[in-house]
Amino acid sequence: MDRAKPADVERSITAGSDFLQLDVGQAPPGGLADWLAARLRAAIADGRLPVGARLPASRVFAAELGVSRGVVTEAYQRLTEDGHVVGRGRAGTVVVATPGAVPAPAPAPPAPTEVFADQPGTDVFDALRTAPAEIDLTPGVPDLAAFPRAAWLRAERSVLHRLTPAAFGYGDPTGTPALRLAVATWLARSRGIRVDPAAVVIVAGVSQALGLLAQVLHDDGIHTVAVEDPGSLGVRQHLRNWRLDTPPVAVDAHGLRVDDLAASGAPAVLLTPAHQFPTGVVLDGERRRTLIRWAERGGLIIEDDYDAEHRYDRPPVPALRGMLPERVCYTGSVSKLLAPALRTGWVLVPPRYHAALVAAKRMADLGNAALPQLVLAELMDSGELERHLRLLRRRHVRRRDAMIRAIGRHLPGAVVHGAAAGLHLSVTLGPEVSDVHLAAAALRRGVKVQPLSWHGQRPQPPGLVLGYAANAPGDLERGVATLGAALRELR
Repeated sequence: MDRAKPADVERSITAGSDFLQLDVGQAPPGGLADWLAARLRAAIADGRLPVGARLPASRVFAAELGVSRGVVTEAYQRLTEDGHVVGRGRAGTVVVATPGAVPAPAPAPPAPTEVFADQPGTDVFDALRTAPAEIDLTPGVPDLAAFPRAAWLRAERSVLHRLTPAAFGYGDPTGTPALRLAVATWLARSRGIRVDPAAVVIVAGVSQALGLLAQVLHDDGIHTVAVEDPGSLGVRQHLRNWRLDTPPVAVDAHGLRVDDLAASGAPAVLLTPAHQFPTGVVLDGERRRTLIRWAERGGLIIEDDYDAEHRYDRPPVPALRGMLPERVCYTGSVSKLLAPALRTGWVLVPPRYHAALVAAKRMADLGNAALPQLVLAELMDSGELERHLRLLRRRHVRRRDAMIRAIGRHLPGAVVHGAAAGLHLSVTLGPEVSDVHLAAAALRRGVKVQPLSWHGQRPQPPGLVLGYAANAPGDLERGVATLGAALRELR
């Protein structure tokens, strides 16, 4: 009768000719036991033989290696003397400890002067993200602590309960039908966009959407995409990575200067019309009509619907895609609604680009992971996502107001922009201030911000881009007070 406990069976290491991929031919002459002990010790150290693992019986192991049993016994004895294994009679030889190792020193965090170089490189956002800070006012980050964990778990259980085995296989690179339908419904209800679910392509966030669009446009002979100035440094870097030129087009209080766009001769433009990054302005009605006329004459619009759902003091602004779908590529995501870690977004393109976009997505990754898509679709269909958005809006208004009050107290003379919507504010400062030096001084004091000049290709008024959504009012007060102290230090 087999009396072995199931747990013991699960924790044992099955003996076989491929055990640890050991090749006795690699052992030096006359040093078999030393060689075997070293190989076993290395396997324990790197986790291939975890604590609790049972080594093969010496007789079986010796036969499979083609060595004498004495070689295996001697190697086991050395590991026993080291304290790495212990013999437990009929239970065999069991790993009980890993070799002590000197931990590798953690890489030193970047210094503020390294992060805020005069010319930010392509790794600047990674450097800023890893830089330690007590208060992080990075823009574009939602309240991650508010992620609806309970609702997500309920949706996940519901999805798994009804999921068929076939759903765990490779799927459609454009996304699951359930999420494409849910996104189409969401866009119709919240953004005024009517779209066939078959035209929706699910992507790994707006960044991937822009990368795929860049490839499609480049292959179509479009090598230049004009961008807003100031406009997102990250977006500009992303487009340039895909070999697209990004000439700047000025932004003023009414949004993108369409007359400057027409004068540039660029065949395409990327903009954030609902809540411009970083200034927060909305593309007004007259500019929208002028932009549509520009597109009808052959121009292509890439609409990044940045922050569109987060509005507080104004009515919703319709998406450009709903006005001229045959000339507008549209992209959005749940990064600002739920969390950037989900890496889930969507892109719509004019019909002439759809097949090429799908082909690019297929070659990129065969499609997003299906399970998170189905859970997200459940949240959208059940109304949980809308309830979560309403909660966020109330919380964000309180935090925005707290930041504006703090700016008034601690940054006198600063002008606040873009307060009516979004997850961030921008402030402009006096011309005597270097916003890069101010951001570096703030980081030395434990507060993380982005200088406004990062996001301009041409000279801009000095300022800061300040995210408020992810911090409690008390932290916002302390963070802005620290900025004020840093500013006084520089002056």
